[in-house]
Amino acid sequence: MQNQNIDSIQSLFQSRLATLEHLLKSAQTHFGDDESFLQQRLAADMFPFGTQIAFTCNQPRNFALWCEGKPADNLDPDVTSLAQAYEHIANTNELLSSIHVEDTKLAEMTRIYDQSLYIDLSGSAYVNEMLIPNFYFHLVTAYDILRMAGVPLGKRDYMMHLVPLIRQG
Repeated sequence: MQNQNIDSIQSLFQSRLATLEHLLKSAQTHFGDDESFLQQRLAADMFPFGTQIAFTCNQPRNFALWCEGKPADNLDPDVTSLAQAYEHIANTNELLSSIHVEDTKLAEMTRIYDQSLYIDLSGSAYVNEMLIPNFYFHLVTAYDILRMAGVPLGKRDYMMHLVPLIRQG
């Protein structure tokens, strides 16, 4: 990312969380009161749509926590209701909105643990090599699950952040 700063990362996450919320609302409109779509998955060994919501939110959530010097704290992945899914998105947006840190944070080294393993990364590498790729992986997987389940979605639904820029030619 060129000219990367905390505000641009925050903005990227917030705009794509708006896309996630749009996808969820589209599914709710399509399925009505039937929340069973939250258990849809692409393959038997992949996590369901509800879990993809939590995992998508975990990336910006842990970015915000990292900015504040707090440890990662993932959301409950067992999302079984629309209320819980919307709450995950709202709480993540609230955390993102509370970030107050200097851009120099991106130069700091950080240690990321996964059980007994760890990796040391600069803040910038943590964001670009870990958080953002994971964020898009789970956002795309959520989109794909809904498409597979018959929700009428297209590229415009995924690229919601560009809709305000569309002009008539």
